[in-house]
Amino acid sequence: MKFDFESYVIFVAFITSFFAVFLSAGIVLGVPAIAQEFRMNNVVQNWIPTISLLVMAVFTLPAGQLSGKYGVKKSLIIGVLIFLIGSIAACISVSTEMFLMCRVIQGIGIAFSNVSAIAMVVQAVKPQNRGKALGFTVTGIYLAGSLSPVFCGFLVHNLGWRSMFYFVSPFLLVCLILMTVKIPGDWKTYEESKIDTIGYILYGIGILLFIYGFTNLMNSLGVICIITGFILLAIFTYYELKAESPAFNMTLFKNMKFTSSNIAALCSYLAIAAITTILNYHFQYVRGWNTQMSGLMLIITPIIMAVISPNSGKLSDRIHPQKLAAIGMSIATVTLVILIFLDANTPLYLIVIAMVLQGIGMGMFTTPNTNAIMSSVPPNEEPNASAAQSAMRTIGQTMSLGLLTLVFAWVMGSLKLSSQYSAMIVHSSQLICIICTAICIVAIFASLVGIKSKDQFNTQGGK
Repeated sequence: MKFDFESYVIFVAFITSFFAVFLSAGIVLGVPAIAQEFRMNNVVQNWIPTISLLVMAVFTLPAGQLSGKYGVKKSLIIGVLIFLIGSIAACISVSTEMFLMCRVIQGIGIAFSNVSAIAMVVQAVKPQNRGKALGFTVTGIYLAGSLSPVFCGFLVHNLGWRSMFYFVSPFLLVCLILMTVKIPGDWKTYEESKIDTIGYILYGIGILLFIYGFTNLMNSLGVICIITGFILLAIFTYYELKAESPAFNMTLFKNMKFTSSNIAALCSYLAIAAITTILNYHFQYVRGWNTQMSGLMLIITPIIMAVISPNSGKLSDRIHPQKLAAIGMSIATVTLVILIFLDANTPLYLIVIAMVLQGIGMGMFTTPNTNAIMSSVPPNEEPNASAAQSAMRTIGQTMSLGLLTLVFAWVMGSLKLSSQYSAMIVHSSQLICIICTAICIVAIFASLVGIKSKDQFNTQGGK
């Protein structure tokens, strides 16, 4: 690859996207060891991956406006720096509370990194090459997903769970140096806009209460939280439509391609994100494998995603991206149908087939869907579009793991996850897969609705 200016932008976005996902995917392998050291029950244990995603969901929309106002490169540098601080602090955690706080800090950093990396690629790369560039960036996400189970499984098994955070930290430092030295200037689209503090507060508290309530629907406090959160989000929507400089431009949702692609993204991540945790629990608690062996199995899906994603990105520059997204999500749905019957007697080859189909399906869905979102808005709204697609991803992932927490708590109560309760783990996993299959079908229909829309994409040549 010839390293011109655009190539450096893509390369930096690739690296930052890679390490933003590396721990998020790899932490699943370390959850049992972390829970054992800090003596967590199954509810608290499931919050290890969930809390970081929840914080990302809260900070993603503010990151969109702030990066547009002060510069996407500057926002990316700050995001990576916060992520680095949270990772170093996690290495020295001595209690459950301290470790979870480090996960909160990491979530804030990743929120800014995710939004800024995509926005920087879209603003720096020519429109006709956008799908290809996004494909490389998304490949970083999937490559991280494929390598992190192997690396993190090896690290946890041989060096302990803290070694995951030690491993990541120097690479984050390299990212900071590359951005400072190799990418001059910055991109600002909302420089004259005022910071929408009220909008941030309404959205942040609303989404926090809504998702927290979603994970605690079995008690009255959870119901109160989800209702209150929904009301605050409704107020946020009304306020943003009236605000002079909104935290998020709600009028973008008038474009049906933008709306349908975001709905499809939300549903896809809600349906798919829990699969890795379900399979990890199956391998470690039901089959009795160690973290290293589990990690080797979990690389199948993300490796296939990493191969499929850049090619589907190139195709989405020539073929209607939502057609590709609908096909991809249809394939991913088959995975969940297979996993509905996952138990201790399920042949290993059938699990492998399900993981392969998941990789093909999500590889065909994610990059074209991201291209559809980013290409359906005017150039000056690209940070908002980046924030929207990041929000859909993080909210979907958080609600998916929240669904996992909810179902496991309903089936197992406050019991600790262990092999002696493998039958309960199997039952919980099957219930989750039934629910997620229905959600996948909604994602397929959302993509189909977008295909029929008369709204136009803002790329040279159109779709």
